[in-house]
Amino acid sequence: MTARSASEPSQNAAVRWWLLSVAALIAIMVLVGGATRLTESGLSIVEWKPVTGTLPPLTEAQWTEAFEGYKKIPQYRELNAGMTLHEFKTIFWWEWSHRLLGRVIGIAYLLPFLYFLWRGAVGGELKKRLWLIFGLGALQGAVGWWMVASGLSEKVEVSQYRLAVHLILALLIYSVIVWTLRRLTDRPPNPAPLRLKITALLLLALTFLQLYFGALVAGLRAGKVYNTWPEIDGAFIPAAGRLFFEQPWWRNLFDNTLTVQFEHRMTAYALLALAIVHAIDAVRSRASGEAIAGGAWWLVAAIMLQATLGILTLLNQVPIDLALSHQAMAIVVLTLVVLQVERLLPRRREVGQPKLAMPIGQPS
Repeated sequence: MTARSASEPSQNAAVRWWLLSVAALIAIMVLVGGATRLTESGLSIVEWKPVTGTLPPLTEAQWTEAFEGYKKIPQYRELNAGMTLHEFKTIFWWEWSHRLLGRVIGIAYLLPFLYFLWRGAVGGELKKRLWLIFGLGALQGAVGWWMVASGLSEKVEVSQYRLAVHLILALLIYSVIVWTLRRLTDRPPNPAPLRLKITALLLLALTFLQLYFGALVAGLRAGKVYNTWPEIDGAFIPAAGRLFFEQPWWRNLFDNTLTVQFEHRMTAYALLALAIVHAIDAVRSRASGEAIAGGAWWLVAAIMLQATLGILTLLNQVPIDLALSHQAMAIVVLTLVVLQVERLLPRRREVGQPKLAMPIGQPS
């Protein structure tokens, strides 16, 4: 066995651990972002300084300057007038931690990536995908500031449209990393019926749609109204006149708190129903294998728990502990959906992908 072939399994393991660590950091980042939103902290830093903003205020004068900057935006004047410097520091630390974690993720991704490129551990299609992930990460930083900027001049909060884009992009990056990580591990082929692949892809699309609606609910604070279940506004399906009173009609899908919460609920029901159909089909299809059937039922269980947490969060008017648990479970559901799709779709060895460990007895 050559020195290069002997090092390939360890390089492959290092790449996997690197991607796993970055995925974990992104999941934490999403939760910190959720806490930042729930504590109304996202507008506490009114400037975007990618380099110098790494350090927080260190002197009383710097704290006063940061506080005076916050006093100039509508959120302070209309919601937090009279806030003390101590209270400002509380919301500042949430936003600063969120931004710092973004910088940490960028460094944790780029430096090992450059090292792996230098060592020749990645190449071909894998290298292209890893560069794509880096590009999406850089875009995410710009989208984050684009979101914050929407609440600095005329509104007292960020645009729910931009908040949704910011969240979906973060979870898209997370999903691509999870997918890439799974494609670096070996598994036997799983021949499965086309319908199973189609329903898995539909589950993935519906999950992202549900995550988008969830971001709109958060952006509009729609979880703090209509705090009953299973009825909403006095009925399981509210009156059309209440759902679509804004003009043009499509604005209700994004701006009407009743409509946004209603579509979030209905998508949850549809997601659970489709997951159950997919799981039953996976069990009945003998060609699917135990891994696919097991993955399908784990997904059903996760969606049921996620729905339960969502209901409890709504009934209790969005306490931070339940809200963050609901968001964390959403990441678990997304992870399980991505893994299920990856199991079902055919794979091929990517050009430039490090080789996996060589079976014992195979000549080098």
